[in-house]
Amino acid sequence: MILSPLNRRRLDNFKANRRGYWSLWLFLALFGLSMVAELVANDRPILVGHGDELYMPILYDYPETTFGGFLETPTEYADPEVQEMIEEDGWILWPPVRFSFDTVNYALDQPAPSPPSGSNWLGTDDQGRDVLARLIYGFRISVLFGLTLTVVSSLIGIAAGAVQGYFGGLVDLLFQRFIEIWSGLPMLFLLIILASVVEPNFWWLLGIMLLFSWMGLVGVVRAEFLKTRNFDYVRAARALGVSDATIMIRHILPNAMVATVTFLPFITSGSITTLTALDFLGFGLPPGSASLGELLNQGKANLHAPWLGLTAFFTISVMLSLLVFIGEAVRDAFDPRKVFRQ
Repeated sequence: MILSPLNRRRLDNFKANRRGYWSLWLFLALFGLSMVAELVANDRPILVGHGDELYMPILYDYPETTFGGFLETPTEYADPEVQEMIEEDGWILWPPVRFSFDTVNYALDQPAPSPPSGSNWLGTDDQGRDVLARLIYGFRISVLFGLTLTVVSSLIGIAAGAVQGYFGGLVDLLFQRFIEIWSGLPMLFLLIILASVVEPNFWWLLGIMLLFSWMGLVGVVRAEFLKTRNFDYVRAARALGVSDATIMIRHILPNAMVATVTFLPFITSGSITTLTALDFLGFGLPPGSASLGELLNQGKANLHAPWLGLTAFFTISVMLSLLVFIGEAVRDAFDPRKVFRQ
């Protein structure tokens, strides 16, 4: 792919910020690992070979009779007797972590929460669930929530800011007054009220937070459109009969995107922090969901089990630090005052 000289300079500036460049690769590696969490942490084997047949319990349910048992119910692969039965005429390929986010370890040799051990590398929570498995699944939910909220809210915010800045006048005035009133509504109180009426889930939280998060980019895009709408090339396009939509999208929006892109990593980190805070307070994802905020709450409630709080703290710290470093590198890449020198 051939890059223009401007984009080549931006890419070189991004790479020159070594901290942000390597943070991007590390974040992508962690996110990619969490996207295949079922292959990393699961209470079902990835593959089972029995006789001349190959089975994939990670995708399908098989009755115990498939492997020589006498029960028609789904196979309990964690049962030592079932494992011995399968291995008599086959083999089992397990994930590195033999627990899912909701798997309770009933073979603990001490009360939960139990400290790190050979079977539970980061210990268990107060319900006997593996902390590492919940950490991997919780990381995925947090990042997916933050990215989804960032993309959708950015699209709405960019569209609203573009309409305000391009048309100005009464449209801009009414929009600004609406934003002032809307931004004054207490989002946390609204979430608490709704949580008492319906059980919040991923999409409920995303929709409610989307009602308020779209305003983050409106001011930046509006200012860019207000500045650019009176440039000569915009006036010339308008005089030639080019439609307003075409002028906004093709001629002005690329200039506004420079300032917008630099804000996206910071918006993502803010979205993740908000979800974590809501889960910590008990108004986030449904009970039992893999959540970093819920893990933090367990650390607060179980001070005698420091591995809970420390695991959540370091995970959130590393995640947000990587996003901030990436945002700083993106900001440097789009800064016209920075010139890359080899």
